[in-house]
Amino acid sequence: MGWNEDPHYRDLRKRMVEYQIVGRGVRDRGVIEAMLKVPRHLFVPPPYREEAYNDYPLSIGRGQTISQPYMVAVMTEALELKGDEKVLEIGTGSGYQTAVLAEIASEVFTIERDPLLAERARELLESLGYRNIHFRVGDGTLGWPEEAPFDRIIVTAAAPSIPKPLREQLRVGGIIVIPVGGRYGQTLVKGKKVSDEKMEIEELFDCAFVPLVGEYGFPENPGL
Repeated sequence: MGWNEDPHYRDLRKRMVEYQIVGRGVRDRGVIEAMLKVPRHLFVPPPYREEAYNDYPLSIGRGQTISQPYMVAVMTEALELKGDEKVLEIGTGSGYQTAVLAEIASEVFTIERDPLLAERARELLESLGYRNIHFRVGDGTLGWPEEAPFDRIIVTAAAPSIPKPLREQLRVGGIIVIPVGGRYGQTLVKGKKVSDEKMEIEELFDCAFVPLVGEYGFPENPGL
């Protein structure tokens, strides 16, 4: 990839993976290697760079966050990526989760509703040399029907339920990972689509994500 590594950040990243990722039970080698490689500090605003590898989410502006490193690892591991998958990501945000996915999967299609965040992420990811990422600005709850079906879908914001278009755009045998619940507290769920009509749901653990705004998500104005 196209960056010159600073040994200071490389050391912070190694410690992050050792203590926060492997130390908490993540075993997927692809996930571990991706998180050792992707320069997380470049995906946060400059004032927060020294905090980038700490064990908590950080603001990226525009009311959005970059998820805690452990959450990124667990959600990615839950996708069970082997390397040849076509992945749909809802909520590009900073682009960090996108980069981790792109290190493992064959192709990543990512949707962000905020045009400014989307452009920032695109510029950074392209500058780092990623060529297997496709970008769209729009309502992520509608998915990307022209590119369906997808082998995997990951949603990095909380929805009241799994959006119907995303269920439909996931291929049979595919996996979706998404936080489901209310605006201020959710359960991370893993859904395996076993037929066009049926999805097996596994509840992983409680979590708290920003709301997924859109036609099949939450209204932009909480009072609506």
